[in-house]
Amino acid sequence: MVYYPRDMTGFGRHVPAPPWPDDAKLAVQFVVNYEEGGERCLLHGDSESEAFLSEIVGAAPWPGQRHWNMESIYEYGARTGFWRLFDLFTAQNIPVTVFGVATALARAPEQVAAMNRAGWEIASHGLKWIDYKDYTPAEERAEILQAIRMHEAVVGTPPSGWYTGRCSENTVDLVAEQGICTYQADSYADDLPYYQDTPSGPQLMVPYTLDANDMRFATPQGFNSGQQFFDYLKDTFDVLYAEGIAGKARIMNIGLHCRLAGRPGRLQAVQSFIDYAAQKTGVWFASRLSIAECWQAAYPYQPVYRPSQMSKKDFVSAFGSVFEHSPWVAEQAYDTEISPSIDTATGLHSVLCRQFRLASSEQRLAVLNAHPDLAGKLAKAKQLTDASSAEQASAGLDVLTQEQQGAFKNLNDTYKKRFSFPFIIAVRGLSAPEIQTIFEQRLNNTQQEEFEEACQQVEKIARLRVDDFFA
Repeated sequence: MVYYPRDMTGFGRHVPAPPWPDDAKLAVQFVVNYEEGGERCLLHGDSESEAFLSEIVGAAPWPGQRHWNMESIYEYGARTGFWRLFDLFTAQNIPVTVFGVATALARAPEQVAAMNRAGWEIASHGLKWIDYKDYTPAEERAEILQAIRMHEAVVGTPPSGWYTGRCSENTVDLVAEQGICTYQADSYADDLPYYQDTPSGPQLMVPYTLDANDMRFATPQGFNSGQQFFDYLKDTFDVLYAEGIAGKARIMNIGLHCRLAGRPGRLQAVQSFIDYAAQKTGVWFASRLSIAECWQAAYPYQPVYRPSQMSKKDFVSAFGSVFEHSPWVAEQAYDTEISPSIDTATGLHSVLCRQFRLASSEQRLAVLNAHPDLAGKLAKAKQLTDASSAEQASAGLDVLTQEQQGAFKNLNDTYKKRFSFPFIIAVRGLSAPEIQTIFEQRLNNTQQEEFEEACQQVEKIARLRVDDFFA
């Protein structure tokens, strides 16, 4: 694999400021997953029973059989758990986003009517609550289209948000292809929205969570009491709230399921957390759609310089001269692995330097010898590369007095006779007299010391050149 598509950089240290309304420091977002009636079941045309996220921890699917106990657990979520959560959030006037499985919503007219009356956002949770990892793109696309049609028919409007959950590597691209969703949530990669490039154009992602999520009541080593759930939510809130006060935009996602958090022994944890968060100033309870729209208004998509999207030919053409007359550095960097990590100056410089450092001493010496003398014959003949010419000019080496020219010639000759390669220094920000002083000092180094110093200077020059590309 030459291209590695995962983005391991994100916002990094450059977290945007909170864009939330009324100078809020933290956006808090509740999701109610509505899956009951859309799970695996022989009655739904599936070949086996459901085994995921229930009170039966460690359950296994029953091929060719209905699982009566599992079905009744899911029914509890629809019949009782949903209404318990509905009453809690509507009494507190807390906005909610529903991740609604289309086939489940179709079997829940009373619940959907209540969601609509309450003004809840109903996002799509796919056609069925099943795994899509083994679906072909054509098969998954067909189910996405069917989910959209059914969602609009049942809810009255098409979905503005999407979360398949048990998705495939193609899901985000296939949903973006339909061009109807303001955001997608099939990501756990950040605490903030971000734009993801797809073949259909940029897609806003509003990441979801699996930790501040009641699903951990149904997994090994998860929550086993409401107090544990509350403590975890409180600790999560406190950290994110402090980061928001410090000027970093943050979202706290909380995932709930009707059949899990809708149980009486767990609901109190949700209520206690709402009470706790509501006491703080600068907290914005919002739907995911509101968060997405707010983010788009404050931070609209901006095309960025992406070396990772270049062909090898274009990449080498652009960056082959970063290391003086040594395009092999860029060629080897491209052939090793290209990823979104090189779409920053630091990332690109890092992968180029890695190849330079991995090279043999002979190869690195050849890079050193590819550099021109300072204020030497090539400079006088105007035969420097554009980068070298600009760098030397920035230090005034193109306007030396006759006396200075003579001094630099003597230093160049003495240096090359001693070390067998040209004197190399990142001259930007230095004056000619300062460079001359450093030149004279470095003549006292040993061969190994000066070879290492020259290599470090080559890397400094490379960084300045890379910075120029991004600037």
